[in-house]
Amino acid sequence: MFSFVPVLSAALALSAPMAAPVNQQSTPAPAKTQAAYSVQETSLGTLLDDPVSREIVRRYAPTIINHPQVSMARPLTLSQLQRFAGDILNDDVLAKIDAALKAAAPA
Repeated sequence: MFSFVPVLSAALALSAPMAAPVNQQSTPAPAKTQAAYSVQETSLGTLLDDPVSREIVRRYAPTIINHPQVSMARPLTLSQLQRFAGDILNDDVLAKIDAALKAAAPA
């Protein structure tokens, strides 16, 4: 006599949702800057020389990094540059950059 139990068990096992594989890799820690930076006290040159802070500036003010006169602005802070590029470095943008720099500061 034929039994449907093994066939039914196999069919149910194949149709059951599979558990997602456990990700063995840990989530990488957020990137940190080489030092604690701010828009009021850190020169643009220092920010551009650090890969993490450079990415932060690029994210919020990409035209500053690509500006043909960026080399002349390297000694100035972003707050000082605001006088010359207020349309790009408005208070909102400076606040976002400063918050991102603080979040990326080493512990």
